[in-house]
Amino acid sequence: MIVVHHLNDSRSQRVLWLLEELGLEYEVKRYQRDRATMLAPAALKAVHPLGKSPVVEAQGVRVAETGAIVEWLLESYGQGRLRPARGTEDARRFTYWLHYAEGSAMTPLLLRLIFGELPRRVPFLVRPIAKGISKAMNARMIQPQLDAHIGYWETELARSDWFAGDQFTAADIMMSFPLEAASARAGAASRPRIKAFLDRIHARPAYRRALERGGPYAYA
Repeated sequence: MIVVHHLNDSRSQRVLWLLEELGLEYEVKRYQRDRATMLAPAALKAVHPLGKSPVVEAQGVRVAETGAIVEWLLESYGQGRLRPARGTEDARRFTYWLHYAEGSAMTPLLLRLIFGELPRRVPFLVRPIAKGISKAMNARMIQPQLDAHIGYWETELARSDWFAGDQFTAADIMMSFPLEAASARAGAASRPRIKAFLDRIHARPAYRRALERGGPYAYA
């Protein structure tokens, strides 16, 4: 049995979705964020030293990091599904987007989250200074980077409905979280092709089933 250690409102929602697309049986072990800090609970450290989610257990192995999990699940259970034929241009694009989703896309989104939280995480007397720092960093460094990535996604989705060609693949599952987060935090939903992409994935039956298994998910 495949076991998914799943944290609410997190990247691990993509793993549940992939498993639903593949039609695999799995068990979900849910973990809830601390309401005050929004961090993962300490219980996840018993699963992985970093205390992060997702983590998947199956076949006597434990796999962490979403991209690595997606690759392992496709190799172990995919039977060629949800990925382009090897050696093709679409396969190259597939590999690129699979790794770009965490390697490049999430960095400015994480910075946006951290600097957005900064003013309320410091002592009261220095909050005005923290607010000024947060506002300046967002305006001068973070939002311009986000705008560049969002523009890039919009342009790439003009090439085809999906990130790795004309067919839906696991690369689209990986890219879902950055696009959902950017729509919630950085105005990406105003871009018509990004909005259309999100509408398409949210309408997929497997996506809806994954929501039922994973519980409330703010980005849907």
